[in-house]
Amino acid sequence: MVPSMDMHGWTGNIVVIDLDRGTIRRNRIPENIARDFLGGRGLGVAILCSMIDSNPEPVTDNLSAPLILTVGPLTGIVPMSGRHAFVTKSPLTGTIVDSSGGGFFGSELKHAGLDALIITGRSDTPVYVRIDDGDISINDASSLWGRNVHETTDLLTGEHGGRVACIGRAGEKCVRFANIMNDHIHASGRGGIGAVMGHKKLKAIVVRGTCKPGVADAQRFNEVTEEIMRLLRASPALKSLSTYGTPSLVNLINHFKLMPVKNFRNMQSVDVKLMSAEYIREKYRDGMKRHSCHKCAVACKRSTREGIEIPEYETIAMFGPDCDNTDFDKITDANRICNDYGMDTISCGSTVACYQEICEDVRETTGIAGLTGLVSMIGEREGIGDELSRGSRAYSETKNAGDTSIHVKGLELPGYDPRGALGQALAYATSNRGGCHTRAYMVAPEIIGKPKLIDRRTLVGKPGIVAIFQNLSAAMDSLVMCRFSSFALSAEEYSDMLSAVTGIPYSSEDLLRTGERIWNLERMFNLHAGFTRADDTLPNRFFGDGGIDPGEFDRALGEYYRFRGWGLDGVPAGWKLAELGVANRFGDRFW
Repeated sequence: MVPSMDMHGWTGNIVVIDLDRGTIRRNRIPENIARDFLGGRGLGVAILCSMIDSNPEPVTDNLSAPLILTVGPLTGIVPMSGRHAFVTKSPLTGTIVDSSGGGFFGSELKHAGLDALIITGRSDTPVYVRIDDGDISINDASSLWGRNVHETTDLLTGEHGGRVACIGRAGEKCVRFANIMNDHIHASGRGGIGAVMGHKKLKAIVVRGTCKPGVADAQRFNEVTEEIMRLLRASPALKSLSTYGTPSLVNLINHFKLMPVKNFRNMQSVDVKLMSAEYIREKYRDGMKRHSCHKCAVACKRSTREGIEIPEYETIAMFGPDCDNTDFDKITDANRICNDYGMDTISCGSTVACYQEICEDVRETTGIAGLTGLVSMIGEREGIGDELSRGSRAYSETKNAGDTSIHVKGLELPGYDPRGALGQALAYATSNRGGCHTRAYMVAPEIIGKPKLIDRRTLVGKPGIVAIFQNLSAAMDSLVMCRFSSFALSAEEYSDMLSAVTGIPYSSEDLLRTGERIWNLERMFNLHAGFTRADDTLPNRFFGDGGIDPGEFDRALGEYYRFRGWGLDGVPAGWKLAELGVANRFGDRFW
């Protein structure tokens, strides 16, 4: 595929694969769409909404929705940009969902000349898609079906080279929190996008690309890149990530009593010495390997000398203290099983913790002593694993114990107790994809002190800050940039990079407005799907009794709506949608 001669950063190419008919067709992205939605998350959201008609509810159910794979105008070009995004309707929550993955797969797709791949329909038999520069094919995957991630990846890279994104057995069996995995260990997680891929009988996407994208202003690009590298190298937070990986958060989060304990029942510091970054570094001092994504010097992922993935912070929190577990080896085993089956460790760990709370007596039989066996049962949907494979909300509802599911909009909360970081609490409640920390990583200003430290124990002044962080996060996910880059860079640096690469002048205000546009369109999708203000809340256990004051939270939510230009019912005002250019996006196909 040949990039458009008048576009830089974007290739302008969309490929649409209809698995019902086995057809492949090529389209172009209008330049105004590229400019207004960038790529990655934003472009995927714009495409998905264009495929939904204007009836009161989306025509797609929670498994048969289109699956959209996108990269951004900066993917594979600037530092910390080796990422891609999948966008669909979540089979776990019913919300719109996007998931950004790292590694090298996104850069390979960009080098193959694509900005987006749209997959619709369902194959009668297992298939995989192969993209080799301009050559695209749908291939039989019968021999791959039933295999897990590592084996599938090895077989396909051995046959074709390039990079592989695939599902394991959990995706095949439509576990509602199944991931799409790439480069063996990188997850596009949260929300069950792997189940959508499995329902389509699509086992994998194999990509090889040799066409490196150019930039509009090479001199300015070099100047901006040099400044960015200076800021990245000077960041203490990134130095910590480079040295210890994300487990560097374990002691910090535990110190502030934000670590989830026993399904978020307790808000306290716990003994984390044997799962801390320092312990991990000493335990594997003779054989720990660092893994980097494309164009990233941080290299925050780790594995043992034998190739076993070392858990990241979220996994440690959810399979550790949240499951009342202090055995790091069991956490490591649970993480390895989740990655090979292709399952979200946050939702899986939280669902296990929910199960433990409901069935207090299970600890002697299928509790922590059998944690890895329970995780495998979920991946196989065997026994109790079949019930748990639907996520904590569905499981708790079948047991008439809905309060034991720690979720927002059906998505399980990650490893930060919202009672101790109230901006993060509001960010959880208003997140478009549910209980997610990355939609507005308020842990950065409230705990880490990036870009500056703010009082974590108050909601005063937080609604506007949360909205701005949400807008910036949406823009970053659309460029597509690593979230950790924000520990060193601001909207100004991102817009400078975007301008140099594309040749289109973007200010920091333009970038934030783009994020706002994307956020509002996602909100409209969720309203279209039946979500209301009542869903912008937290589990009951976080309110009262020394937790969050419900009246204060409700007032902050109203202030958040006003800041966004929404009514008190949480519905964006017509003037706001018109101002952002998203008033009539449903059913308006542009590809």
